[in-house]
Amino acid sequence: MLSSGTLELVRLREVKKHNYYEVKHMPMSIFWQVPQYFIIGCAEVFTFIGQLEFFYEEAPDAMRSLCSALALTTSALGNYLSTFLVNMVASFSTRDGNLGWIPDNLNYGHLHYFFWLLAVLSVLNLGVYLMVASWYSYKKTVA
Repeated sequence: MLSSGTLELVRLREVKKHNYYEVKHMPMSIFWQVPQYFIIGCAEVFTFIGQLEFFYEEAPDAMRSLCSALALTTSALGNYLSTFLVNMVASFSTRDGNLGWIPDNLNYGHLHYFFWLLAVLSVLNLGVYLMVASWYSYKKTVA
């Protein structure tokens, strides 16, 4: 999210510098998004592998498939939560006649604020994860 927010700031500077506010297609290469997709892709791969390893080592034999299914269900619920979050941000940021953070024309918006919000929520999520992980006790292994 920090990378995306930084890229959005760079894009908005270009919009302001060259007065691209009403331009339909921004003359900026789409390849500027490659680092964000690379980071997200790596995070998903490592998370998925870690989940599978955890389920196969810690879950009872009869529940391994169920645990994998529940992990996919949490991904689906996360997508619904993301939609809810976008709608809430749009609702709160458009009060009093403002264009909001995510208007139809992003050149007038503040999408980087949304990315900063997501970064803060991710840090809070990490804190909750670390707290819950510290309480977890691993299954005893038989030697």
